Amino acid sequence: MIKASVALALAAGVGLLAAPSMTTAMGSGGMGGGGMPGGGAGGGGFGSYSQPQYDPTQEYERGTAALQAGKYRDAVTAFQHVVDSTPSAANAWLMLGESKAGAGDEKGAEKAYEHSVRLDNSSIDAHRELALALIKMKQPDKANTELTALKTRQATCADTCPDAADLKAAIAAIQSAMPPAASPAGSPPATPAASLSTPPSLSVATPEAGDGAYVRAVSLINERRWDEALAALSKAGAAIGPHPDILTYQGYVWRKKGDWAQAESFYRQALAMDPNHRGATEYYGELKVLEGDMPGARLMLAKLDAACTYGCAEAEELRLWIDHGGDPAS
Repeated sequence: MIKASVALALAAGVGLLAAPSMTTAMGSGGMGGGGMPGGGAGGGGFGSYSQPQYDPTQEYERGTAALQAGKYRDAVTAFQHVVDSTPSAANAWLMLGESKAGAGDEKGAEKAYEHSVRLDNSSIDAHRELALALIKMKQPDKANTELTALKTRQATCADTCPDAADLKAAIAAIQSAMPPAASPAGSPPATPAASLSTPPSLSVATPEAGDGAYVRAVSLINERRWDEALAALSKAGAAIGPHPDILTYQGYVWRKKGDWAQAESFYRQALAMDPNHRGATEYYGELKVLEGDMPGARLMLAKLDAACTYGCAEAEELRLWIDHGGDPAS
């Protein structure tokens, strides 16, 4: 995993959040005990989780570099390693699709995009790329399904959500690529050549850009701006690749939004990558408390107690949750 490095500390109202430089490190541990995520390191073990054969973060970085250099087959190999190691990483499937498209494997690209959409139906990039791939495969009806999904989301957004600009751009790209006969009523005239090129937003993302998105996400979490935080975390994940800290933050935000199934999915992904991650362990335990699964919560606490020989904030906070039967601050 990535080694520990200097952290960027952000004070934002509720406690102190540590946002480490992710291009060199984010550690494997605590997100701070209690209300909002913070920084730290951890220990202990989760024997039930399998370790990846490849370091998905390093493979993601290799894949991104290869994609930017136009070495599409190398990119396919690297991103395939990522999805083999972390099969639930939606961004990795998206990048695998782009790589396969660059290598001329349009059918493989379509399948990868479909997988990305199944894993993260909220991804605008995945819906856009799937629609464009379907147009190339001469399946405009299926492409219209993706277009309709984005238009429905845009109507709900009403130009006020954090994704408004991205939605507008994605819809325009699909509409301009659509054959005239297949375009829905009211769509602008098609100009296919302009939109079938690879969108730079996918292939030019850098680890440095991921750093900035991650730091912004931490600040937004402290401000309880959940939707904007998710958007920033998604950008960080797209630039950096699967990382347990990003996954833990995503789980935390989904929990705050009330989607416990999504939260659990992200916590489990984080622990699959780093079984010693104290933050993911604590928050997964808190989720167990919220769900009324006290034996599950105590199991997470036992893991933390075993990991924290001299005690740690994550263990103490989860102990408070268990003793209180919920959020002790409520």
